[in-house]
Amino acid sequence: MKTNEERLQDLFAYLDRQTHVQPEEIPNIDLYMDQVTTFMEEHLKNTRRYEEDKVLTKTMINNYAKNNLLPPPVKKKYSKEHMLMLIFIYYFKSLLSFRDIEELFKPITAKHFTGHGSSLSLEDIYREVFTLEESEMSSIKTDIASKFQKAMDTFQDVSEEDGDQDYLKLFSFICELSFDVYMKMQMIEQLTDQLRADVRTPKRNSFFSHKNNFSIFYQLHPRFLKVTYVIFKNRGFSLFSLEISAYNFFVHT
Repeated sequence: MKTNEERLQDLFAYLDRQTHVQPEEIPNIDLYMDQVTTFMEEHLKNTRRYEEDKVLTKTMINNYAKNNLLPPPVKKKYSKEHMLMLIFIYYFKSLLSFRDIEELFKPITAKHFTGHGSSLSLEDIYREVFTLEESEMSSIKTDIASKFQKAMDTFQDVSEEDGDQDYLKLFSFICELSFDVYMKMQMIEQLTDQLRADVRTPKRNSFFSHKNNFSIFYQLHPRFLKVTYVIFKNRGFSLFSLEISAYNFFVHT
């Protein structure tokens, strides 16, 4: 059985082996679905947990398109931009729901996917994001070493003769890593919820922002208000309720 120190070294060795797909490795020609899955399997195989795991399948690609994570192919072919999006999805899908990924990708696909005329391409964004990898990996290693040391200082009162001390320290280490991941996932979800709220929060019509404008609306639409004003007033409806009803009437008649 490995010691906890040996497990830590295995983790560092695993981190050292991690790489990402370089944009230059992606073909500049459009690919059919079979070619896409073959490329992804070859270039991301080292990230699989088990040998039998699939990096990408046809069903996965169809699901991504169905859930608006991936723009549809053109004549059944996928461009380099599609490939970059699929790589992003591969990393995000183990952390976020499809709904959150869709929300996160909306500005990217709307402004920077092929044919949208932005001066900043999807490849530019991909390169910029992944340039953070090397410096971030160094920070991750430092953080892991710190968490490991703290975990190894726990359960000092447990007798080594019981045989549980090493495991309990390892359990402490796993809990520290898990708490870190949990909190970061919570923050990511909070940010995506804020993005969703920013997009969907309707701005109240400026026409109805001032009570004085109600008289203007009355002058413009006497047909509606002559019939309903007395009813609203006698039944205690708020001014806002009347404004909304007036607005609906104006739009739909």
